[in-house]
Amino acid sequence: MSRRRQIYEGKAKVIFEGPEPGTLVQYFKDDATAFNNKKKGTITGKGVINNRISEYLMTKIGEMGVPTHFLRRLNMREQLVKEVEIIPLEIVVRNVAAGSLAQRLGLPEGRPLPRSILEYYYKSDELNDPMVSEEHVTCFGWATPQELDEIVAMSLRINDFLSGLFFGVGIRLIDFKLEFGRHYNNDDVRIVLADEISPDNCRLWDLRTNEKLDKDRFRRDLGNVAEAYQEVARRLGILPESGPVDVEGPKAIQ
Repeated sequence: MSRRRQIYEGKAKVIFEGPEPGTLVQYFKDDATAFNNKKKGTITGKGVINNRISEYLMTKIGEMGVPTHFLRRLNMREQLVKEVEIIPLEIVVRNVAAGSLAQRLGLPEGRPLPRSILEYYYKSDELNDPMVSEEHVTCFGWATPQELDEIVAMSLRINDFLSGLFFGVGIRLIDFKLEFGRHYNNDDVRIVLADEISPDNCRLWDLRTNEKLDKDRFRRDLGNVAEAYQEVARRLGILPESGPVDVEGPKAIQ
């Protein structure tokens, strides 16, 4: 087992020091959490599938002109990414009423929204990721007005692209979460898409039946969670390769 310095461990991933300066290794776990870590569990093979799905979607998004932190997949559970300074915001893009939006506003789940909505949440587990406004973002210096404009423009482009991509494989993109970071290259600073895009942070419904193909199956105890993730990968044409190639996480060194 390789030994690397651990930088950070989150709910679904572990970040390790990369093999080259300015890089990190992102390791996908099978751990599953919901309701701000109040519900915990394990979805066998989730990390493998999310690694493949995120690799595929990040690559496609990069090809259509939105810069990302993704460099390449290393193995079944790890990918090499650029080191970025994460902006402490979660950008939630909503196309259809579901989840907390439906609860907050008393909307029937599944109602299409008149237009896509962007919401901002401050990344803080201690505070349960509170919803904030553009005024909060710029007042507290989490992002400048120019950076926020870039983030909004990229989020809407990603939404248009992913909505069409998923529609083409019979999936409706209900809503999803994005994170962005600052990538420093000498004197150049660029906003790039970071984190991951997978059924962990997207609501994905079957176009014909409205069957949920995402982490809501875990949140709501619907069962067949791993099978739903596998179905998304199958429709995208990226089921993980078979064989005993799965890897344990690197052993962290202090």
